[in-house]
Amino acid sequence: MDKITLMKKEQKSNLIKYSKITITIAIITLWVYIIYSISQNDTPFSEQAPYCMGSTMVTFMILSGIYKALDYIESRLKR
Repeated sequence: MDKITLMKKEQKSNLIKYSKITITIAIITLWVYIIYSISQNDTPFSEQAPYCMGSTMVTFMILSGIYKALDYIESRLKR
């Protein structure tokens, strides 16, 4: 391979790496906001727990899906 192709692949790899970091920060910030807003209700914790667990599962399921998609794209770049 020539140098230009290697540089483009490296740039795309760096873009994916920084995208993962940015998306992770954004999603975890969103998750903290959701948990905080749920905790501000005057209901007892036993009624808040399902919403906290549900939002946590959905949030990290989305994050895992995004990571898998970015890993797939990155593996296709290495070919």
